[in-house]
Amino acid sequence: MNLYSNKQRWKVILLILALIIAGITLWYTNQIADRIRLEEKLKVKLWSEAIQQRAQLVNYTQALFEDLRREEREKADRLANAYRIINDPPDGMDLTFVTEYLWSNKTIPVLIFDQKNTLLYQINVPPNSNPNHIDSLRKAMSEANQAILLEEVGHTIYYNESYRFKELKGVMQDLINSFISETVINSASVPVLLTDSTNTHVIRSERIDSTLINTPEALANTIERMSQANAPITIDLPDSGKNHIYFEDSVVLTQLQFFPVIQLILIAVFLLTAYLIFSTFRKAEQNQVWVGMAKETAHQLGTPLSSLMAWVALLEAQGVEASTITELNKDLDRLNTVTDRFSKIGSKPELQLVDVADEVEQAMNYLKTRISKKVEFIYSNEAAMTTSQINKPLFSWVIENLVKNAVDAMEGIGTLSAHISNDQNNLIIDVADTGKGIPKGKHKTVFEPGFTTKKRGWGLGLSLTKRIIESYHGGKIFVRKSELGKGTTFRIILKVYYEHKPEDLI
Repeated sequence: MNLYSNKQRWKVILLILALIIAGITLWYTNQIADRIRLEEKLKVKLWSEAIQQRAQLVNYTQALFEDLRREEREKADRLANAYRIINDPPDGMDLTFVTEYLWSNKTIPVLIFDQKNTLLYQINVPPNSNPNHIDSLRKAMSEANQAILLEEVGHTIYYNESYRFKELKGVMQDLINSFISETVINSASVPVLLTDSTNTHVIRSERIDSTLINTPEALANTIERMSQANAPITIDLPDSGKNHIYFEDSVVLTQLQFFPVIQLILIAVFLLTAYLIFSTFRKAEQNQVWVGMAKETAHQLGTPLSSLMAWVALLEAQGVEASTITELNKDLDRLNTVTDRFSKIGSKPELQLVDVADEVEQAMNYLKTRISKKVEFIYSNEAAMTTSQINKPLFSWVIENLVKNAVDAMEGIGTLSAHISNDQNNLIIDVADTGKGIPKGKHKTVFEPGFTTKKRGWGLGLSLTKRIIESYHGGKIFVRKSELGKGTTFRIILKVYYEHKPEDLI
């Protein structure tokens, strides 16, 4: 019966199923991510094309604006010439047309003052309650254009660009600002950076952390990263020259690329947590079963042991050969020891300061007479200090389990050795055999409950051995080395306990 092999088989099957489910989840999620990625790429492409078209529209509007500005300027120049003609008309010229042209002006603001700086006329000047409005307006007009002096009548004429032209300038600036804002805001939900021609000044940004553009070095790194993601869009804006628009994948798309991995990590954490919880419960249940089974075994052995002790006493009274009685008593003592071992499972054992080397040697000598004569026993002790705190019945059980497993591995023929040594403050016990060996991948699993290579058996011997050494004695037990066809060495490490402090021994 090999419970461990069955468990391993189911672990492999469940692992394969988990990998299949994980693979399908990754594939499906990547399919969704790819579709969203294509849709976002299409949105960004349409957005970039719209930017180019709107930039062309802005430039076209700017060209129309320049033409209108030239026309308005020419109109202002003609108006000024008309005033100059009236001031100094050629001989015989009819001024009717010129006068009508002057009074037909509906757009260009004009102020006419007399010699005493008294305002005579204000043409195309919007009303304003501020008493200083006219003075500030005259000052602005004189700075923009040279005033015209009509010497014959002593009038001074001030003029400026038309209010319509100024309104158009404001509309044009609003159009540019609107274009910049909408370029950044309506950016298909992607991070956008608008810079000047030198890539050193940020005009606008959206969905970009300010720390990534607040220094020249950070801005340069961000521009380089965004340039690698997508080719920048270059646009010409009025009065700004060439500007550059940088953009990259949206935050949602970037996060979606890592979503499958995060999903699997979360699932793995959940499954691992669930496994640990259920494993803890399972081990607790196993411990309860083992404790219950051990104590019940000890209880069941108690009755026949008492009976056997009575029979031995009866045989001794009847004069049976002394050597026979002696061997029977040895086996009775051994049965009592086994019963005591089982009774201690599940409860904290009492540890005593014992010479471990003597215990190992006694256990080897006892087993030597009850095992095949074809097994050679070798015992050696090189340790300077061999005392440690152990429970004698449980520790002898450990040595017995290791020896019996070694004999089974050698199939009753070979060499079994026990070597004791020190490593600093540790006591090391090596039990080696010349058996068939243990594959490297199973050096740890041999201690699992249910693991066995025999046709019959529960596979609990080494598991109990590990529990006794590590849980009850605070030591370690492991496969030190093993070669197939050559043998295996198990190593036990216990802490050395001195009867006296080391300085007292000096």
